[in-house]
Amino acid sequence: MSHTSPLGDPIGAPLPAGWKVPPRPTRSVTEGRYVRLEPLVVAHAEALHAANAHDREGRNWTYMGYGPFKTLEAYRDWVGEMTRNGDPMFYAIIDRASGTPVGVASYLRIEPASGAIEVGHINFSPLLQRARGATEAMYLMMKWAFEAGYRRYEWKCDSLNGPSRRAAQRLGLSYEGVFRQATVYKGRNRDSAWYASIDGEWPALKAAFETWLDPANFDAEGRQRQSLSDLTWPVLVNVG
Repeated sequence: MSHTSPLGDPIGAPLPAGWKVPPRPTRSVTEGRYVRLEPLVVAHAEALHAANAHDREGRNWTYMGYGPFKTLEAYRDWVGEMTRNGDPMFYAIIDRASGTPVGVASYLRIEPASGAIEVGHINFSPLLQRARGATEAMYLMMKWAFEAGYRRYEWKCDSLNGPSRRAAQRLGLSYEGVFRQATVYKGRNRDSAWYASIDGEWPALKAAFETWLDPANFDAEGRQRQSLSDLTWPVLVNVG
């Protein structure tokens, strides 16, 4: 449906009746079936540093703007710095079975007035990678954002980071293009690939996540019966 101004110029659709500026993320705990999200604090640093050490090549840090951290002290200092303000708002991802912190993720570029929020600084240690909890952590963060009233949920990464780009699409975020020479990190250029989902897509994405995360979706050996990519594919408006 097209919309026009009183002068006949094309304009965007009006906001839905009753839409309110959403709150900023808070330092609260979110419980899932496989993981728990806790506000990141310095007390998490030792266990997270030990979990990250399982990445013996340091490949997790290739596309990060910081790291790798050779010592616990250096990592603890970084965690302390990241907890000093609310944007980015970091969470430790706790494996519920073991009670161990196994990764981090954050909200950032939080713009309540526009209803836009980004997920980023995602670092899953090898203890979390390819586990159901990794997907659940992303589901819990997206769920909070849309249910809080955000209209747009963003994911950005180095355009050369193939695993991150594939992860965004698997989670149901549509490709929106590449911003050339968007930033500099570690003394090199970064072209940024943009992905996003919007609130109108959330009901279908929520159903896809809940279907995939349901224990009934896995056989006795833990193999998935339906892939999340197959479940989210119909929601994507663009791939790349």
